Amino acid sequence: MPRMLSGLLARLVDLLLGRHGSSLHLKASCAATLLLVIVILSGSYFAVLAERGTPGAQLTTYPRALWWSVETATTVGYGDLYPVTLWGRLVAVVVMVAGITSFGLVTAALATWFVGREQERRGHFVRHTEEAAEEVYAQANRALHERFDRLERMLGDHRDGRSP
Repeated sequence: MPRMLSGLLARLVDLLLGRHGSSLHLKASCAATLLLVIVILSGSYFAVLAERGTPGAQLTTYPRALWWSVETATTVGYGDLYPVTLWGRLVAVVVMVAGITSFGLVTAALATWFVGREQERRGHFVRHTEEAAEEVYAQANRALHERFDRLERMLGDHRDGRSP
């Protein structure tokens, strides 16, 4: 089982950090989310270890600690559960920092993705406008050359004594 889990984690890391055509935004968001899940699960376990057997401790079972870890990572913090030992509070700091960082990273990645899409859309618009302007310029240039050619023929005919 541990070998299978380590193989799965290795594949996930390879997928996140490898060059499989995924955008940096997606890789960063997935890596932050994966890290947050690992911190929540392990933080719950370490909170139970730190709090077990302490008078007044509330995080004495894994399900309660998991709920506390999720509400701490998401910064909801209802206040119904909290660590009372120094080690439990240190675990809480790690869970808080991981949650705040992960949500911030995912939000920044999404914002950057939206801005990139808008810049791409505007880039298409600018290219289309430039192409249209170049076509108008080419048509005007051709029309001008045709008029100059006609004028030169008329002047040449006039010099030769022929009437236009």
